[in-house]
Amino acid sequence: MIRIIINNLIRFVVLVFIQVFLLKNIGYYNLATPFLYILFVLLLPFETPNILLFVLSFLLGLTIDTFYDTLGINAAATCVLAFVRIIFINLTVQRQGLETEPEPKLGIMGFRWFFFYTLILTLFHHLTLFLLETFTFSDIKYTLIRVVLSSIFTIVLVLLSEFIFFRKKER
Repeated sequence: MIRIIINNLIRFVVLVFIQVFLLKNIGYYNLATPFLYILFVLLLPFETPNILLFVLSFLLGLTIDTFYDTLGINAAATCVLAFVRIIFINLTVQRQGLETEPEPKLGIMGFRWFFFYTLILTLFHHLTLFLLETFTFSDIKYTLIRVVLSSIFTIVLVLLSEFIFFRKKER
């Protein structure tokens, strides 16, 4: 249990550091911006209580908001991410699967499940983030292009990081 807490604390710090000091300055004409910090919420164990999931998501978003000078936009988007995560896991993972597969990782859950999990959660996060950022529907086409391109960029980075730390199933 202590090992899981320490691993997630290290993951939190490393992902915030990478997001703030490396990925904040990377983008493609303000169309594609990677948000790798959402990997922290994506990889939290299945048995994480919902209230703790929301608190950790809010703190992660608030930490990113502090460095990006956005007034709670990332915090709101990561809370939406946590909500969609709960719904997605309840719909796709059987109850007995929660004991045998403790974390939603690529090596444990398989590529197809992890890809759709990442795709859906990333799209919801980015849609919330960019709609709150623009806060208008007058330029919805530009906002949707930003959502799609940033989601592709983020998903590629998430899958790349999972393949780097890939471990086979232990069955």
